[in-house]
Amino acid sequence: MNALLTALLAIQMITALVMIGLILMQHGKGADMGAAFGGGGGSGSLFGASGSANFLSRTTAVLAAVFFGCTLALAYFGNPRPQTGTSVLEGSALTAPAPAASGAAQIPGTAAPAPGAAPTAVPPSPGKPDSGQIPTK
Repeated sequence: MNALLTALLAIQMITALVMIGLILMQHGKGADMGAAFGGGGGSGSLFGASGSANFLSRTTAVLAAVFFGCTLALAYFGNPRPQTGTSVLEGSALTAPAPAASGAAQIPGTAAPAPGAAPTAVPPSPGKPDSGQIPTK
């Protein structure tokens, strides 16, 4: 499978490079008008005045189809799939959500009291008689 992926990747890269070269060699639509009226000497070329455009555009279309096919094949083979007969949900454990914490348990850095435990009073500090109380006027 690794050799197939390597071959597809090599074909895709070569196709892309050749396609870039062919696209850069093609003339624009304005260049065809000059060749039709005898300007530029396009009729003396290897493929003729319009033959080169047809050959280059058809070759580009074929290379684009090969590039597209290689891209689809790489996407299909490169994506990991589960083994035959296994389910997507088989690997994950479905559990009930934990009960929502309330009060001080939602504040980061504080420990929540155990459920059913009696509330504890804050002992006063030595030298401060009302250290656990809110000061009043």
